[in-house]
Amino acid sequence: MKYNQLGESDLKVSEICLGTMTYGHQNIIEEAHQQLDYAIAQGINFIDTAEMYPVPPRGETQGRTEAYIGEWLKKQQRDRLIIATKIAGPGRPFKWLRGGDIKVDRDNIKQAVDDSLKRLQTDYIDLYQIHWPDRYVPTFGQTEYNPNFERETVSIAEQLEAFADVIKAGKIRYLGLSNETPWGVSEFIRVSQQLGLPRVVSIQNAYNLLNRVFDSALAEVTRYTNVGLLAYSPLGFGFLSGKYTGDNTPENTRITLFPGFGQRYLKPNVSEAVAEYVKVAKKYNLKPAQLAIAFVRSRWFVSSTIIGATTLEQLQENLGSLNVVLDKEILAELDTVHTRYPNPAT
Repeated sequence: MKYNQLGESDLKVSEICLGTMTYGHQNIIEEAHQQLDYAIAQGINFIDTAEMYPVPPRGETQGRTEAYIGEWLKKQQRDRLIIATKIAGPGRPFKWLRGGDIKVDRDNIKQAVDDSLKRLQTDYIDLYQIHWPDRYVPTFGQTEYNPNFERETVSIAEQLEAFADVIKAGKIRYLGLSNETPWGVSEFIRVSQQLGLPRVVSIQNAYNLLNRVFDSALAEVTRYTNVGLLAYSPLGFGFLSGKYTGDNTPENTRITLFPGFGQRYLKPNVSEAVAEYVKVAKKYNLKPAQLAIAFVRSRWFVSSTIIGATTLEQLQENLGSLNVVLDKEILAELDTVHTRYPNPAT
């Protein structure tokens, strides 16, 4: 396992991060703990969760993922692990979360941090992330910015001032963004420098062979701000594993269990692109999932690749990507497919 410095923090994160958003819905607590034990044994020191997990988000399950992790974490050597979680933002109909008024303001930040600490059964969170911006931005498959959707928002300065307080209190160590835009990253950095407030060290955005929009503007921004990418969904909702190719529709997957979930992976040209990427994997005797994860790991702006699994066997296969190094020939073939089917799942 390789470890990378995360932005301008002193966190050295494993190049693979264990994602946990299925814990408490698709995975029972015993399965969650089995995955956590296995991941740590393989050298993973980085675990990512969120206050709204598991997904799909529901009032009756909210917080269960953190609670499952907390029952495991209390038995671990805490200082050897890097725990990341997230605060939900506004714009979603989550009436069951703090009464539905979930803007990223001082009161919500304090309450969300305290609640996560309690569920995680720990005194501090290493990386605390804004799950999606407080302001309106296109997210989760939306691609066009529409000024008509703009809403009243908490200023970035006010958000950073509130986070400064919980950092000073020792409750969180570092701050990160998620599902952010180039303007958002730049503005968070600018305001923090101008006002002497905490600097964000990471951005957690989707990145995979079906969605490489990070390659352009965001890559440039993170290069000059030293903000590391935590790439989520490296398998494109499981599509890049090849399990949905042809007429194959496996049971007990997110796509079959939760109709309407993951719509960005049902867009035109996704299945055609996946079929071509699977062909490249087979040509080089690689498992499609391992090829897809190895590609994300190979990108210069990726600090850690977040993988998630519903079975231990899937987790083992995904971690097999650590043994895969893509040469120039394979990367060129992947670029050829990308040129033919550019970013079909944005």
